[in-house]
Parts: sequence; C-alpha cells; structure tokens
Amino acid sequence: MQRGGEQQAKPQRYSFARAVIPQRITANHVFRVAAIWEAFRVATASLRANMLRTALTLMGIVVGVTAVIAVVTIIKGLDKTVAQTFSSQGSTVFTISKNPQIIKSREEFIKFNRRKDVTHEDAEAIGRLCTACWRVGIAANAIETVKYADQKAENVRVRGVDPITMFDIDGVTIDAGRIWTDSEGGSGREVCVAGPDILKNLFGGAPADRAVGQEIRIAGRPYLVIGVLEPLGSIFGFSRDNVVYIPYSSYQKAFGGRRSLVTFIQVPTAEQLETAEDQVRTIMRNRRGHSLDDPDDEGFSLETQDVFLNLYGSATSNIYIVTIGVAAVSLVVGGIVVMNIMLVSVTERTKEIGIRKAIGARRQDILTQFLIEAVTVTALGGAIGVGTGFGLAYIISALIGFPLLISVASAVLGVGVSSVVGIISGLWPAWRAAKLDPIEALRAE
Repeated sequence: MQRGGEQQAKPQRYSFARAVIPQRITANHVFRVAAIWEAFRVATASLRANMLRTALTLMGIVVGVTAVIAVVTIIKGLDKTVAQTFSSQGSTVFTISKNPQIIKSREEFIKFNRRKDVTHEDAEAIGRLCTACWRVGIAANAIETVKYADQKAENVRVRGVDPITMFDIDGVTIDAGRIWTDSEGGSGREVCVAGPDILKNLFGGAPADRAVGQEIRIAGRPYLVIGVLEPLGSIFGFSRDNVVYIPYSSYQKAFGGRRSLVTFIQVPTAEQLETAEDQVRTIMRNRRGHSLDDPDDEGFSLETQDVFLNLYGSATSNIYIVTIGVAAVSLVVGGIVVMNIMLVSVTERTKEIGIRKAIGARRQDILTQFLIEAVTVTALGGAIGVGTGFGLAYIISALIGFPLLISVASAVLGVGVSSVVGIISGLWPAWRAAKLDPIEALRAE
C-alpha cells in the first residue's frame, strides 16, 4: 500500500511541476513586454519634453529617407511608363538601318555614315527570303512644319511608311476615319493620317471626326486628312502624338528617295525573334558582300527595343547609385546627431539613472530604455521621411506627367533602415548609461 501510495504521489508532483513551469514562462514573457512598453513610454515622454531638440535630431534621418523614397517612387513610375511605351512593339519587332539609333561618339557617327543606305530593295529581299519573318515594312522620317489655314504646327514628324501593315508594327490605332488603301498608297495619293497633337495645334482641339476630310499642307504640298490616331502620350518630355503618317510613295515625291530607310521586321512570337534575326543578318551581309566570319563592320545596324531599355536602365541605375550615396551621407550624419543627443541625454539624466538602479533596475533595463529612445527617434524620422518622400514624388510626377507608383516595400525599407541607424547610433550611449555606478550617479547634480 505504501509503495502504491508513493506511485500515486509521484505523478501528482510531476503534474504540479508541469503546471507551474508554463505559468512562470508566461509571467516572465508578460513582464518583459510590460517592461519594454514602460521603457517606450519613458522614451516618448523624454522626447516630448525636448521637442525642439527632437525635431533637430530628426532632420538628418528625414532628409535621407525622403531622398530615397522620392527617387524610388519616381523611377518606378518611370519604369512603368517606359515599359508601356515600348510594349506597343514589344519583343517581336527589330529594325535594320544604316545608323544605329544611339551614337555615342563623333568617330562612330563618321564611321556609320560611310555605310551604304538601306533601300527599298533591301526590304523587298528580306520579305522574299526571310522565312521566319511575319511582317516587313519600311519607314522614312522628316521634320516639317504643317499648316492649316492660318494655323501651323512646327517640328512635326512626317513619317512615310509602306505597306499599311506598318501601322500594326508601330502599334498605333485609328481613332477616327481610316488608313489609306493599298491602291492609294501605291499610286502616291496625297493623303495622311494625323496624330492627336495636329488636332490640338491646327484645329483648336476639335473632335477627331471634324478633322477628317480637311486639307493640310506639308512641305508646301496639300494632303487630305483621312484618319486621326489615338493618343500615345509623351516619353521623356517628347510627344509621340506630334506625327503625320503619309504613304511612302507620297513621301518620295515630297522629299526625294535618296534618304536611307529603316526596315521593320516583325515575327509572330518572341521565340522566333532570334531565328529571324539570323536570317535577316545573313541576307543583309550577302547583299553587302560580307562573309559570316568577317570581323569588320557589317554595314548595317540590327536592333531591337532593348537598345533603349538598356540605355534607360543604365541611366536610372546611375541615379539610384547617386541617390543611395546622398541618402547614406544623410543617414550617417543623422546617426551621429542621434548619438550626440543621446549622450547629452545620458549626462542630463544621470541622477535619474542612479535612482532607477537604486530601486532595482538592471543594466539590461537601462540599456533597453535608451535603445528604445534612439530607435523611436529614428523610426519617427523614417516615417516622416516616407511621407515627405511620397509627397515630393507626387509633386514631381504631377509636373513632369509621369504616373506615380507607390511601393509599400520602399516605405517599409525606409522605416527599417532608419530604425537600424537608431540601434547602431544608440548602442554606445545606452551602454554608457547602463554601466553607470548607482552611487556615483546619485551624487550627480
């Protein structure tokens, strides 16, 4: 019986131990949360008691975070604009031209101008021999003044195209009227399709259908407006709607046929782009008399829209680097200011620290209090910087016409980085406060 009683007592003591341990853990956890909350309240009370000093401390953090948030927000909106701009042709179109679209030096300009012109016959050969090509078209551009009655529009891009599938390759659509027929284009009829800016500049912003049937003058020649394009908007401050499309045969009559053309090639899918490029490159090299292993200049430029996207990406990456540098300097300065202010705060509150230690506060409690105070300052500065950064980005986007693309990740990053700065800059003052001797601290005046 006694052995049996012992067997019954042991499970009871074991059960009691298992019941008490979780309660201690829970109580300890609650105590820590309460202690941290109390430290936060003391920290915020100290900041409120010195509002001017707190505001001056925030400045470096606010400037750094504002710069990062504003630039990231603007560039993300610009990324969206650029992506939408070039998605009209996307990854299924490439071009053959005499000169590349981006020339980096005078030497390159001289070198490329020695090449043979890209002609209508080159485009016909590509259309006939390239089995992977879906659409092949040509385009030539001129900058002219367009007139209607006593109104005129300057620096209008006059674009001569052939065939009419170039409208599909260019990714433009008709808003009112129509495009010319193959017979009209082949016979050199002086008809045109105008961009929306022509309506605004020549017809006082009249509805698109009212411009259809009107006659405008390009390079002194009358052209009948048979269609109006839907707006495409602007990119980098340049309007894409200040354009007039005319048949290439009409373009030849007005401007001559001696200018080099740009040949546009479109494939059905992006997967076929590389095959089509290889075929077109072979055709053009053969027409230029170059062998496939010739290391010299091919005599033409084969390009996709990636050339613009790469240029844009390199430009914006430099902006990112400069902005990060400015923000880093601002955050370092802000962190130094926070550290100095916290050291001053430790000196001012030495007696308070001594009292707290005398009534049982541990080093960990003092360390936590001052760290929370430093992090609160910098996190508040980061939050203000996020708000001012978005506000600055909104103003700039409204002025330059780019869409605003707010990123939650950038906001979290701004507050997070500023909080890390607070931890780093608050460690030394908090450690100094924590290691103060309570007796010496109580003697402080």
